Amino acid sequence: MTTTDNTADTPTAFRKWMLLVSVTLATTIYSMTVLIVSVVLPQMQGTLSATPDQISWVMTFNILATAVVTPITGWLTSHFGWRNVMLNSVLGFVLATVLCGQADTLQSLVIYRILQGGFGAPLVPLAQAVLLDSFERRQHGLVTSIFGMGVVVGPIIGPVFGGYLSEIFNWRWAFYMIVPFGVAGYLGLWIFLRDGGREAGKRFDWTGFLALSFAICCLQLLLDRAERLDWFESPEIIFEAAFGAFAFYIFIVHSLISRQPLLDPKLLLNRNYAIGLVIVLIYGMLNFTPMVMLPPMLKGIAGYPESIIGLLLSARGGGALLGFFLAVWVGKLDPRIGMLIGFGLLVWSGWHMMTFDMNVTSFDVGLSSAVQGLAVGILWVPLTIATFATIDNTKLAQTMSVFHLLRNVGSSIFISLSVTILVRTSSINYARMTEFISPFNKLLGFPVNHEAFDISGVSGLAAISIELDRQADMIGFLNAFGAFTVASALALPLVLLVRMPRKPAS
Repeated sequence: MTTTDNTADTPTAFRKWMLLVSVTLATTIYSMTVLIVSVVLPQMQGTLSATPDQISWVMTFNILATAVVTPITGWLTSHFGWRNVMLNSVLGFVLATVLCGQADTLQSLVIYRILQGGFGAPLVPLAQAVLLDSFERRQHGLVTSIFGMGVVVGPIIGPVFGGYLSEIFNWRWAFYMIVPFGVAGYLGLWIFLRDGGREAGKRFDWTGFLALSFAICCLQLLLDRAERLDWFESPEIIFEAAFGAFAFYIFIVHSLISRQPLLDPKLLLNRNYAIGLVIVLIYGMLNFTPMVMLPPMLKGIAGYPESIIGLLLSARGGGALLGFFLAVWVGKLDPRIGMLIGFGLLVWSGWHMMTFDMNVTSFDVGLSSAVQGLAVGILWVPLTIATFATIDNTKLAQTMSVFHLLRNVGSSIFISLSVTILVRTSSINYARMTEFISPFNKLLGFPVNHEAFDISGVSGLAAISIELDRQADMIGFLNAFGAFTVASALALPLVLLVRMPRKPAS
């Protein structure tokens, strides 16, 4: 039986809205660190004398820690209460962030990033569960919209300001800038957050936790290292795939036969919740992928400076803010309408990115980024409302943890898939285009081409190689954008399967 702290009176409107501000601030600082490290990786690599393969562990182990801890948010809440979990998560996250900024070795930085991901993992699912429980159902649309700004806009503004501070000072300030906001969020939660969410007598499912943790770790390691190790040509990848599949099999079987599983499979019998999990998986796939793919394309092919790239990516933040404001109005309609509009905009933006060429303008990039942000802002509120429309409040912490787990897993899967598409198709097209480099190709004999691409000399062959590499990479990026478009379109028929409960007659 779930127990909530009822010793205090019903919270006033002021207390509830201040709770919303505090919770949003606490989750914003966590979401800001999702992609902020990608901006300062080159500086970190030079300072810590690490290879590209070694420095990648700074991001990989943080993602792994987040993925492992997220599923146990429900148990932590039932055992310790959401006040203790939220306060300790924010405090641990802030301390780990300070330690990340002070790290002098790669090993210590990786350890602190693991702590940062582990402490921050419960923040987003538990914060949303607290808000949905604290506010009346008629206010869920507005509350989710405001809260979503922190979840979605944080990863957008974090890299912009983090990159700016790292250029002025160094990469450590990308972490230090988060600390004041974390302290403010902690104080707000200490004042306004009441206890609740406890469930007496619920034991911890160690078997399910360990099996799911191993499965997630193997999946993330496989996705992160497979392309580098030539996929299943590597014994390591074969081992990770086999061990991960076996661990997930153990988790499924144990969840079906256990009396108190880590994640109750009976919740999947809820139609909207089951469909919502699939949709949020696709949502996660589409959320961060363009932010990872666009900077290397703009820098390496179009030659944009970092400052301009940051501004173009910030257009996504502006679109997201507008989308969340519109979501308040869209939330008054059927949630399926908002989801169809959001995914429709993502399909258009993906198609627009497929029209990019090597001379892509800043207007086209900014437009696609703004439309993606607008779509993400519009999508989040109706997706959350539709998924949890028929979920009991006592199950919010557990169901919300799975919801955000799949969002994170979707991001990891599709980013790795997009990088694989980029690398594979680029190499294939480079090999095909080299077949046309021959003295018998009359195009190379034209005076305008002969001056720049003289195949009779080493410098001319080098220039040809560089140009072919740029064009092959551009084709690879376009193929990755095509996968983004297809994934966006796949979500549209799933939205039509959602069934909203009828509103009671007035």
